[in-house]
Amino acid sequence: MTSVAAVRASIRTYLREPGRAAALDGFQARFLGPGELGFDVGAHVGDRAASFRRLGARAVAVEPQPLLARFLRRAFGRDAGFTLVESLVGEAVGEAVLRVNSANPTVATASADFVAAADGAAGWEGQVWDRELRLPVTTLDALAAAHGMPDFVKIDVEGYEAVALAGLTRAPRSLSFEFTTIQRGVAGQCLDRLAALGFRAFNACLGEGMRFAHPAPIGAAAMAEWIAALPHEANSGDVYASLEPARLG
Repeated sequence: MTSVAAVRASIRTYLREPGRAAALDGFQARFLGPGELGFDVGAHVGDRAASFRRLGARAVAVEPQPLLARFLRRAFGRDAGFTLVESLVGEAVGEAVLRVNSANPTVATASADFVAAADGAAGWEGQVWDRELRLPVTTLDALAAAHGMPDFVKIDVEGYEAVALAGLTRAPRSLSFEFTTIQRGVAGQCLDRLAALGFRAFNACLGEGMRFAHPAPIGAAAMAEWIAALPHEANSGDVYASLEPARLG
């Protein structure tokens, strides 16, 4: 499968699957509303950013992969409420190497540890990172300085989440980050960072599901224990944190 074919497959999955947009909007409405601002970090084909816009919020989509950025420019280029930033997000402004999986651009990563963790792991068979691109790096703080303090930040950067959060010094109202069962330690680092920023309430969704795993918010330590206890086959999910716990119920 070529990169172009892989992007088309992602478009079918994330943008054209019947009922997905409505379900995503219904879930994300707890975090964003009209006139607010969302950061979609690791935007991929922009399904989250598109949801932000349908909810009436402004969207800043951060996507370093040139092919995906080209698609996002075509899809959103005439939307004044959408801003594309073609960059990685890290601890400090500069440059870093992005490892691209041409057959599966969803799992491009700036983390060599992520690639190593996937090597030989069940469920990750056949994944090959076959290209490297040296690309610019911005930070969450720099994005907030340029575009405004976000009300919600979504981070999905394949094992680079803790590095991205290291570049954040002021807590947004709500935030999410992806975790995987091949790198549970990264989730622990993210939880520690968020706790240091003042977050006390957390919930999570498994896979691409848009249903919270816990009936009420839990603390950072309990979330770390829950992730540690997940079976390997759970594979991935997203942790949500909010300064307003009612948004996580």
